[in-house]
Amino acid sequence: MSSKFVLGISGNLTRPSKTRGFVDHIVGQVAKKIGASSATFDIQDLGPSFAHSKRLGDLDPSARNIVEQLLSAAVLVVGSPTFKGSYTGLFKHFFDLLEPPSLKGKPIILAATGGGERHSLVVEHQLRPLFGFFEALTIPTGIYASDRDFADGVIISEAIRNRTEQAIFEACRLVAETGNVSLAA
Repeated sequence: MSSKFVLGISGNLTRPSKTRGFVDHIVGQVAKKIGASSATFDIQDLGPSFAHSKRLGDLDPSARNIVEQLLSAAVLVVGSPTFKGSYTGLFKHFFDLLEPPSLKGKPIILAATGGGERHSLVVEHQLRPLFGFFEALTIPTGIYASDRDFADGVIISEAIRNRTEQAIFEACRLVAETGNVSLAA
């Protein structure tokens, strides 16, 4: 897998989902700006072996392929719906299967969705510490979008669109500065 690859992971357990659509939008924009290919997956894509896996070797080949794509991606976009004040349990289980050094230095855009504003700190209080443990390069601008920011699964909030554009800009700048890929015109 080339380093010109952007991967999204959505922690949502249902389809269709606002979180998956939001993550996929961000992935597509980053990929377009850096001239990369992209893919977005959610927990269901990991298949039946995932929930019972205690280590990467327990995953079936399809799920291991998703992990390999994640590990080789130039940029990750991770998002989860807010569930009881945090990311979903299966989202955490997915990252529990990875070795701590596996994401070291990898640029990651953090995103979350939720029913209301009371969960808006999930990005800073839950997602950022998780990826700090992995020593990933989390992009400074995290994005939280509530139900009122969407209409028919699309972001309608100007403030959220601006935060999203800022996070995308920061990720693309970081990738360009580190020499992983060059910015497309």
